[in-house]
Amino acid sequence: MADYDFPENLRYSREDEWVRADGNRVTIGISDYAQQQLGDIVFVELPGVGTAVSAGESFGVIESVKAVSDLFAPLSGTVAALNEALADTPEQVNESPYGDGWMLEIEIAGAEELDTLLDAEAYAAYVAERGD
Repeated sequence: MADYDFPENLRYSREDEWVRADGNRVTIGISDYAQQQLGDIVFVELPGVGTAVSAGESFGVIESVKAVSDLFAPLSGTVAALNEALADTPEQVNESPYGDGWMLEIEIAGAEELDTLLDAEAYAAYVAERGD
């Protein structure tokens, strides 16, 4: 298996998004595994602030030199902030998926949804099951 970084302080979805919780606001991006699988990111399309997103539903699109893929909301809520820098520098997703490559922040309706996400150990096992 390739070498992937899955920070312990994050939660992960089976669609390869990560979540960093801070009260009722969460930051969302794609995992190191996802960005490596996609290759060089060339475009990211995100919803506007105030848009309602639903867990498991598409909230945007990410395009790489290899593929175009939907981005899926790991939790339900309302978009509170966007990483507008990705419009000009989408490669930040490759360079720093857990830092400057974050995608959006949402206000979640209830913290109980966080319990549906995987911890770093479970996500690493899930990625290993899938293979590269």
